[in-house]
Amino acid sequence: MSIIINVLTLFPAIFYNFLSESIPAIAQSKGEMQLNLIDIRDFSNDKNRQVDDYPYGGGPGMVIKPEPIAEALKFINNKTQQDQIVYFTPQGRLLNQNIIKEYSHNSEITLICGHYKEIDQRIRDRYVTDEISIGDYVLSGGELPAMIFIDAISRLLDGVLSDSDSAKTDSHENSLLGCPHYTRPYEFENMTVPEVLISGNHKNINEWRNKKAIELTKKIRPDILEKK
Repeated sequence: MSIIINVLTLFPAIFYNFLSESIPAIAQSKGEMQLNLIDIRDFSNDKNRQVDDYPYGGGPGMVIKPEPIAEALKFINNKTQQDQIVYFTPQGRLLNQNIIKEYSHNSEITLICGHYKEIDQRIRDRYVTDEISIGDYVLSGGELPAMIFIDAISRLLDGVLSDSDSAKTDSHENSLLGCPHYTRPYEFENMTVPEVLISGNHKNINEWRNKKAIELTKKIRPDILEKK
């Protein structure tokens, strides 16, 4: 099943190179993903295409007005039937692989990329179905989180990766970090490949990989193991 992703943004040009390279480009060329970039400014009723205003109650920063976003969402809904509307915000739930896997089964998703101080809360209350954060820090806008979201989903779509099993052995797929990987040459700067990996014994190789994944997870992300 292919997926449609609509992106509402003030800066559509940011996405051009990203969408024309690597896995997202392959997903589009294979017809597994359709990306629609919607410029929020196109729906402003201001002659200068202004979309922000001062916050009620005072305080620093500017807020994106509700009308342009609402009109953009209505424009999309007139053309297709959007299933989910995601807003990227530091206040959202933390993005993880399980969330990506869930969204990869949707037929259509709309992503809202905020900017300035915030978007008007009424858009969040009326239209947004999910709020997602990519970490405990603040970015200038939602464009980078949207690109991360798109890239992560594109890897899971049918026929996009040349080896579909590759995605199944990535970090976080089995609630563990990935194990170490090696390739040729056998010796590099006086360091060699672990002998088990060239033994040809797949049972021992799989056991070694699982052991190393557990060790790495315990060392770097013990919180992941605590959730299992």
